[in-house]
Amino acid sequence: QAPLVESGGGVVQTGGSLNLSCVASHYGLGGAAFSSYDMGWYRRAPGKGREFIANINSGGRYYSDSVKGRFTISRDNSRNMLFLQMNALKVEDTAVYYCNSNPPGRIGGRNYWGQGTQVTVSS
Repeated sequence: QAPLVESGGGVVQTGGSLNLSCVASHYGLGGAAFSSYDMGWYRRAPGKGREFIANINSGGRYYSDSVKGRFTISRDNSRNMLFLQMNALKVEDTAVYYCNSNPPGRIGGRNYWGQGTQVTVSS
């Protein structure tokens, strides 16, 4: 089973909303509790590098300036799941979205990234 699987992407118009999900497998967690991980969402826009956009841990939730006030990160530790509620979407939010530990590399291996989920925002 893949260590991290993202879902929920799609095509929406500017101003629309999407809710992304990510599930971590027991294999990927290596026996550790999902709740023990600081988890994050990242994205890669066309022609750009992968960027951090949000993370959540026992201390709180943190966001990049580009998504603050529009996106909300949450988690369900009982189901090993991470979520990203995205509102007021902009064309510049178009990207492939990934979940991973924060910092990346603690789930599935140092260089592991899931397949991601494509979000396309049209004007």
